[in-house]
Amino acid sequence: MSQQRIEVSLAGQKITLATSAEHEPLLRAACVLVDEQIQLAISGGNRSIERASMMAALKIAGDLITLQKNQTQQSNSSNVSSDEITRLQSEIRALEDQVDALMQTLSLPGSPRPIVP
Repeated sequence: MSQQRIEVSLAGQKITLATSAEHEPLLRAACVLVDEQIQLAISGGNRSIERASMMAALKIAGDLITLQKNQTQQSNSSNVSSDEITRLQSEIRALEDQVDALMQTLSLPGSPRPIVP
C-alpha cells in the first residue's frame, strides 16, 4: 500500500494527511465528522480551537462507547446456546405430537367417531 497525501479542512485550518488510497474515503468521512463536531463546540461557546477539539473528541468517544455497549447488550441478549435451541425444538415436537394425538381423539358435533388423519 503506497501512501498518498490528502488535504482536509478541520476547524477552518487546512491539514495535510498521509493515507493509502484504500483508506482515503474513511479518513475523509472521519474528518468531516470531526470538523462538524468542532464547529458545534465552537458555536456552543468554546472559543479556542484546542478546547473545541477536545470537546469534539469527547463527544465522538462517548458516541463510540455508547455504540459498543449497545452492540454488546444486543449480542448478549441474542446469545442462545445450541443446547437451548435443541431443547426448545424437542419441546415443540413433543407439543406437536400431543396436539396430533388429541386431534385424533376429537369428535365433531353429531359425529360419534374420532377424526382420523
